Formats: sequence, structure tokens, C-alpha cells
Amino acid sequence: MNKYIFVTGGVCSSLGKGVAAASLGSLLESRGLSVRMIKVDPYINVDAGTMSPYQHGEVYVTDDGAETDLDLGNYARFTSSPLSRDNSITTGQIYQEVIQREREGRYLGRTVQVIPHITDRIKQRVRAVGDQEGVDMTIVEIGGTVGDIESFPFLEAVRQMIHELGKSNVLAVHVTLIPEVANGELKTKPTQHSVKELREIGIQPDILLCRAPVPLPDDLRRKIALFTNVENEAVISAYDIQSTLYEIPLMYHRQGLDDTALKLLGVDAGDAELSGWERVVQVMTGSDHVVRIGVVGKYIELSDSYKSVDEALYHGGIANDCRVELVKIDSERLEKPDADVAELLGGVDGILVPGGFGGRGVRGMVLAAQYARTNGVPYFGICLGMQVMVIEFSRFVLGLEDADSTEFTPDGPHPVVSLLEEQVDVKNYGGTMRLGASRSRLLPGTRIRSIYGREIVEERHRHRYEVSNVYRQQLNEAGLVTGGVTEDYSLVESLEWPEHPWGLGVQFHPEFKSKPVESHPLFRAFVGAAAAHGAGRQGAAE
Repeated sequence: MNKYIFVTGGVCSSLGKGVAAASLGSLLESRGLSVRMIKVDPYINVDAGTMSPYQHGEVYVTDDGAETDLDLGNYARFTSSPLSRDNSITTGQIYQEVIQREREGRYLGRTVQVIPHITDRIKQRVRAVGDQEGVDMTIVEIGGTVGDIESFPFLEAVRQMIHELGKSNVLAVHVTLIPEVANGELKTKPTQHSVKELREIGIQPDILLCRAPVPLPDDLRRKIALFTNVENEAVISAYDIQSTLYEIPLMYHRQGLDDTALKLLGVDAGDAELSGWERVVQVMTGSDHVVRIGVVGKYIELSDSYKSVDEALYHGGIANDCRVELVKIDSERLEKPDADVAELLGGVDGILVPGGFGGRGVRGMVLAAQYARTNGVPYFGICLGMQVMVIEFSRFVLGLEDADSTEFTPDGPHPVVSLLEEQVDVKNYGGTMRLGASRSRLLPGTRIRSIYGREIVEERHRHRYEVSNVYRQQLNEAGLVTGGVTEDYSLVESLEWPEHPWGLGVQFHPEFKSKPVESHPLFRAFVGAAAAHGAGRQGAAE
């Protein structure tokens, strides 16, 4: 079938193109179609790996080790589309590939230009995914906003693909804004201008997803259709959802987005099966059982920094038929001289310390881990969060007061966390960490083995530093249990606190494999333990 749907954005950024594209993908999958998702980012960075969370939110890692935009996380949570480095395209990659080809003489002496060489390479990258056998629909989200100079080569490539493949095989979906002014009036002019700008590039949108604070009245939808040359039924009201973003596919389905897309592309498909999404929404909006999870990190003020972790916690709640309330705690607050750690953490049912880089705020994370260990509060450490367990245990149980990671104290006397030998002299920081999926061996009799129910698991990594094998036996003998190791037993992959209700850390990132309809087993178990702890606290208080 090999149909293509391009999703663009207008007026301003942060309109939710990624969730819109993912939602459409989920609807098409629910009707029996095979879907692939691609994200195009117009920045010149080769990937998102070296970008600050303050700049771009979290970095989503694929099985093959690609460090990508967080929208690929949305694709993974909403759809079954396999994701790899092929599904993430940046301006940096395209220019790097074209320049490399030019250096190799593969353009036979021609002058290399944006058109056709850059646009041809963009089309090749898109079609390498979309033209695979068995793929019915390929949804391509174009990052940025129409009118940005950075996006022009990608939009030109879209225009060319529409011309080359024909309108029956390519659909243009435009996400735009309907702002509400002071008197509550919804204004369509920004949308009209955005469509006008897109048409000047040579792309006539087939469907408009109109972001607005409230559902659009029918007369306003007709007005938008009239001024933009879009069919009435193809003007979709993408109004603000107050409950959960997982209701968005249902909202679009109620307005016939999937029906309209299939009609315009001339595709027959089965009825939508959305019972899974309906249950997700029902639990997240209707459950009276609330579990409070404290997320102690260093990028707390930016909501997208721990996007996959946050969503995986919600998924754990869904699996336990409860709602998860996230309590975001800046780890630096715990470090202040007048900070009362017990007061800051005393109201949560579980504590999670996520990944991160650099020494800022780590002492606060160590204090959070100490509080959880000594007070029997369920604790889940991910990547840096597991390394924090090692540092805390070394300092307060082994008595190694100066124990630290060489990332934070390069010449410290007790480097309980350190670089692998092959990482010591690395100078190029892009894509040189331990990245992507690898297999771990879970040891008999451990909590993590019982949670997974099998010996070998495959999870994704993104880190340079490891638990030092010099201290591994000493830590184990003092009671810090090694629950998982690499397949050859050479490196620690998971640690557990002994005689603790639920204290577990992993070196990998399980959040990347969690879905709302299929919670990752570690998040399901952690939220379940937190729910039990909360119920126990409530019972004791009564």
C-alpha cells in the first residue's frame, strides 16, 4: 500500500504535533493497518545526544542506540511502530551524509545543492522506511514551524513527494492554532495565514488539526474550511484535554479523523478497536485510589526532562488500577542547610531517582536514597539513580565517607562508580556512551528476577559510568545485593537493598519500553509496592 502522511505545524511551536501524529498512528493501527513513524528535526545537531534537557527535553534511546527526540517516545507509547535510528532524521544527518558523498566523489563532479541533492537525500531516508515490505502507512512529523528557514528543505521534499506519488498516496496534515482572545472569542486568522504560507511552498493541507482551548463550533469549522480550501469534515477540533493525553486518540476518533484520512487516501480498513485506550482513560480519570510518587531529580523544573519516566509511572498506576500523582522534588532542595528531608519526602508513597549527568544535585539524591532505605520507603533508582544507591550504601553502611563516582570526584579516594577503561580517553561525546539494547542476566533468588520471571532480559542503556568491580564484592558482603549482571557477569546491571520492602536500582532505562496498555514490569511492581506502602501508612495513621 505504501501511503504517506506528513504532519506539519504552523503559527507557533509546542502545539502537540508529536502526540497528534502518534494518535493518528494508533487509530490507524487499531483498524488493522501496519504503521511506521518518522520524526524530522530541522536542527543541525546530528542527534539529540549532546543537547541539554533544558533545550530539548529528554533523549529517547532506541534499541540500536540512536539518541533521538522525545517524540519517538510518544510514538513508542501510542503505536507498535518499530523504532530505530532510521526513524529519526535531522538536518545535521542529511548534510553530513550529502557532504560525505561529495567527498567520496559520488556526485560525479556536479555542483552539490539543496535542490536536488539535499531534498533527494531526505526523500531517500523517508522512503527507506515507508517502502519496506508490509508497511501500509508511514507518518512523518516535520519538526519546527512552517516559515522557519530551517524547515524549508524538508517541506520542499514533502512537496516533491506529493507531486511524484500523487495525492491519492500522500496526505498533508497541518496542526495549527486557534487562539482565544480576551473576550473569549476564537480567532481563525492565524490559521488562515499559516495555511497560506504552506500553500506558498506548494503544499495544500488535506486535514487541519486546530488546537484550541475549547471544542470549535460548527460555524467556525465551516469558516476555516472555506478560507483554507479544506473539506468541512477535515477541519478537526484539537481542543485541550483536561484529563490525560491518552484520551487524545479517542477525541480524534470521535471526530472522524481516521475515517477522513482513510477516505482521502482511498483505503479500506476494519473498524477501530479502542477498548484498550478506553480502559486507560477510565483508570486515569475514574480511579479513587491515588499513589503519590516522589521523583527526585535535577531537571525537575522542565516537564519534558523525564517524560518517559513520568509516563511509565502512570502506566504502572494503570496496571494497578490506581492513579499516580507525581511529586516533583528538585534534589538541590534536599541539600540546603535548612532542608528537612523527612518533611520533604514524608508525604510520598515511593521515591524514584532517574538518570542524569553531572554532579549538581547528586548529594540531594543520596539523601533521598538514604531516607528511603532507612525508613522502608519503596525506592526505584534508574541509571544514575542506581549509582546513587551505591554511593549512599558505601558512605553510610560501609563507612567510606568519601565514596563517590569519578564523574563527580575524579581523584576521590573511594571511586565506587567509575568509567570503563575504554571510556577513559573518549573526547568525542556524541554517540560514544554505552547505548542501546543489551542483554542482562538476572540472578536466582533476587527481587528483579521474580519481577521479570525469567533469567535473560534485554533493556536499553545510556551511560558511561559503571559500578566499580573493585568494590563489588565488598558491597555484596555488606548486604547490597547484586540482582542483575551483564550476560558475561562482568558488570553490575541491578542492585537491591536487603530486608527492605522494595529497594531496587537498574543501570538500564526500562521507561523506554513501557506503554499505557502494557506497563513495564518494573514500574508495575514499583507502583504496586508504593500503593501497599501508602495503604500501610494510612492504616497506621487511622
